[in-house]
Amino acid sequence: MSWQNIVLVGFMGTGKSTVGLTLEEALKWKLIDVDQAIVEREGLSIPDIFSTRGEAAFRAIESEVLETIMARSEQIVATGGGAVLAERNRESMSRNGLVVALKASAETIVARVSGDTNRPLLQGNPAEFVPILLEKRKGAYDFADVEIDTDLLTAQEIAGLIVQQMKTFQR
Repeated sequence: MSWQNIVLVGFMGTGKSTVGLTLEEALKWKLIDVDQAIVEREGLSIPDIFSTRGEAAFRAIESEVLETIMARSEQIVATGGGAVLAERNRESMSRNGLVVALKASAETIVARVSGDTNRPLLQGNPAEFVPILLEKRKGAYDFADVEIDTDLLTAQEIAGLIVQQMKTFQR
């Protein structure tokens, strides 16, 4: 099977954007950041969408944008951490891509996302909220074709593993 897209899923701070940039360079495919596509479409930042319209409205927009993106091919799609929460999104990703779940420990995630004001679900104390959100989303990424722990790997090493999986993995 030749893969039409690579879809990167995982909790915030697991490396989706960083690995996506590395894959874009390696494969010469276009990197699509779903959150950035939402910002461009709505003309509002993610925190502004959350604060003015609420999380449910954001998730509906996210599903629409993701479905449009997944209709195309030869892309690396970096999803938002919660995109996997909707069955519709999981089906869309699986139908048209090799889905790669990037994982990291709570400690690694906290170190990576602390101080990032573009993460509305982490306003306050990330060290307190990350473990709670990780527990809530436990199993949410299990539908992925491939799982990679990013704690001790560089973006280049992770991208190399993904390219290798593209060649060898069959559904």
